[in-house]
Amino acid sequence: MSASQPRTALDSSVLIAALRDTEAHHVECLPLLARKQLSVAAHALAETFSMLSSGQGRQYLAPQLVAASLKLSVLPRVTITELTTDDYQQAIGEAHALGVRGGAIYDYLHLKAARKAQAKRLYTLNVSDFRAFARPGDPAILHPADAP
Repeated sequence: MSASQPRTALDSSVLIAALRDTEAHHVECLPLLARKQLSVAAHALAETFSMLSSGQGRQYLAPQLVAASLKLSVLPRVTITELTTDDYQQAIGEAHALGVRGGAIYDYLHLKAARKAQAKRLYTLNVSDFRAFARPGDPAILHPADAP
């Protein structure tokens, strides 16, 4: 990965669909992993591992296979954006004003990490969730099907 600033962020929904060929949006998500200057929030790795290894109503993948997929197919292609304790406190403090409730905090943390990475675009399969709390100046929230 080049030392230049990441310009495109991916959330865990895109990583999950890219890594699992039976996902409905696999064909749209997989090419995003081939792009340069990608960023993902650190917690996206744990979310991806959780969803792929638990199955969530679908056939699960063996944990060691998921770990290997992340190591070989994701980590070499992305910059990991870590949020500090202050970033988390700020996000939780902003939640009420932005209408962020329950599990939406995890999506908001993806957006916060994309901001921190100075990404121009954030790709997600949950566009409406992200747009509900996006602010002017945030990365464009896009569905992988809309990727140029």
